[in-house]
Amino acid sequence: MIRILVVDDEQEVCDFLQEFLTKKNYEVLTATSASSALQCIKEARPHMVLVDVRMPEKDGVILLKEIKEIDREISVIMVTALRDEQVAKKTLQLGADGYITKPIDLDYLETNILVKRLFL
Repeated sequence: MIRILVVDDEQEVCDFLQEFLTKKNYEVLTATSASSALQCIKEARPHMVLVDVRMPEKDGVILLKEIKEIDREISVIMVTALRDEQVAKKTLQLGADGYITKPIDLDYLETNILVKRLFL
């Protein structure tokens, strides 16, 4: 079973995505901070991580770098409320596999996950 970690400082977003992805038969873990996300990555080794770009403790760009230092093979999709082409470009250069804006189009998210899943 594909294991996905959802990282967002808003618990409601984590809960919403966890419910949606669990119904799609994924094992879903959540974290509301970068530090708890890193701990989860080290312990649970998810196949994919959905990372909020803007978080208070540590932003998603820095978290992306740290995830890739732990395991370059983990697929990372950045999720953000702000459309920022420069940030999107930077995250893709750093190894992100996608960049999705909020409100999240669930069909688009599922398509992105399915495409990435082919390579897992």
